Amino acid sequence: MSTVAKNTPILVQKYGGTSVATAEHIRRVAKRVTAEKRKGKAVVVVVSAMGKTTDELIALSSEISGKPPRREMDMLLHAGEIISASLLAIAIEEEGESAVSLTGSQAGMITDESHMQARIEQVEGERILRHLTKGRVVVITGFQGVSRQNEITTLGRGGSDTSAVAFAVGIGAGQCEILTDVDGVYTADPRIVENPQKLPWCSYDEMLEMASLGAKVLHSRSVEIARKFEIELIVSSSVEQTPGTLVCSSQKGRKEFGEMEEVLIRGVAHNADVAKVSLLGVADKPGVAGDVFAALGKHQLNILLIVQAESHEGHNDISFLVPSEMLNQVEGDLESLAGQTGAQKVHIDRDVGTVSVVGEGVQREAGIAGRMFKALAAEGINIDLISTSNLMISCVVPQDCLEKAVQAVHREFLE
Repeated sequence: MSTVAKNTPILVQKYGGTSVATAEHIRRVAKRVTAEKRKGKAVVVVVSAMGKTTDELIALSSEISGKPPRREMDMLLHAGEIISASLLAIAIEEEGESAVSLTGSQAGMITDESHMQARIEQVEGERILRHLTKGRVVVITGFQGVSRQNEITTLGRGGSDTSAVAFAVGIGAGQCEILTDVDGVYTADPRIVENPQKLPWCSYDEMLEMASLGAKVLHSRSVEIARKFEIELIVSSSVEQTPGTLVCSSQKGRKEFGEMEEVLIRGVAHNADVAKVSLLGVADKPGVAGDVFAALGKHQLNILLIVQAESHEGHNDISFLVPSEMLNQVEGDLESLAGQTGAQKVHIDRDVGTVSVVGEGVQREAGIAGRMFKALAAEGINIDLISTSNLMISCVVPQDCLEKAVQAVHREFLE
């Protein structure tokens, strides 16, 4: 297998769609990449599609078909990243450095055949390393790969983040920079909270919870891979040369940043893109819940939260949250599912959201839940459902109260 020269550090960078949205943006990224190359680094760049290209392609497909085949959607959507990768390689060449663009399949991203949400099986990094040994900047399309049956696949939402971390693993890099339109991970969404704090560092586990609960900076799959293979992530601005947020192990974070006492709450996350499904009056007997979620699993539906009410007169209620965008996949089957389980009614509520606190203090400190619930009550916000883990407390609230809920909880713990 090819190897980069012994003393040459490998840098993997990922640039999101807003960072390569225009020719001017692409030239700016090219200058930043070539500056890193001239510092003596071997540089691999993973890019998303330009601006809103993916959304535009999805909209275009909907003009042709109400339910386009998932395989053909992969063929369509993977074109967006090819455009941005080739344009960036051209721009880097214009800056005087040798560059080559590769599709996900050319770069060795091997996936299963789950179209539109493929899982990564392996990254074969030999071709990338061969180009690096020849002094080239390698620009790779994010979000996409190829199955062992030679089918083009895409990784689903957050796929470029996931690609970048996977390529870092595949070529033996220890770090991966996620460069975007924000300059780090904040204690809450700066568009909602007036004075959020930028985190100098965050543990893998805390970041994974925040990503799963709606924080848009990193996708949860990318954090899972980083944690598994101990790839440090740096989230920073693609425009400003300012310190970002390091996502790493708790041990490294505390050692490097000199944190004597553990932080109670790391951040407040929220998610407005959810819907609540309730199966009311389900027969209270063994196996019913298994039947419900086995049926939903056939749609490869991502269940975000599940609550089963206490049995009453031989029946109970099962409520769960799903991403709003995936609801259409199962909505037609819910009535038949209700019939199979003896449910008396199916209720769908699209006007909900979640607000969550995340931090190691959730399991360590008494009273966190009470403080959160009181902060919401003080604003007159009713809690519909509650979910907890060792690192988070999440509440389902009315969507029209969601921003007020985020502000109230952030004030309670972080201001």
